[in-house]
Amino acid sequence: MKLYVDGKGKQVTVSMDPTPKNDQNGNQRSEKGTGRLMWSTQVFVLDETGGEVITITTAGEKPNVTVGQLVSPIQWEAIPWATNGRSGIAYRATELKTVAGASAK
Repeated sequence: MKLYVDGKGKQVTVSMDPTPKNDQNGNQRSEKGTGRLMWSTQVFVLDETGGEVITITTAGEKPNVTVGQLVSPIQWEAIPWATNGRSGIAYRATELKTVAGASAK
């Protein structure tokens, strides 16, 4: 089961340029099944309840986004995880699409 995030009413601003998503040995990870390279992009998500900094992983071409751009994560998925007594939520999207004519204020 996939848990998709409803992006309506959320302003998503790139807060750090995309970087390769690396494994513990420093090698860039690739998507299982496709072999496409994975990228991590830090964003600031703001809605009526406040803001939060998260990292969204994408696979394929490096996202063509820069710090300060408003983006819309496509097929934005929340993936709960738990390992060695730690837990959290990882975020994935198929694409970070720039919001036409918009910039963060």
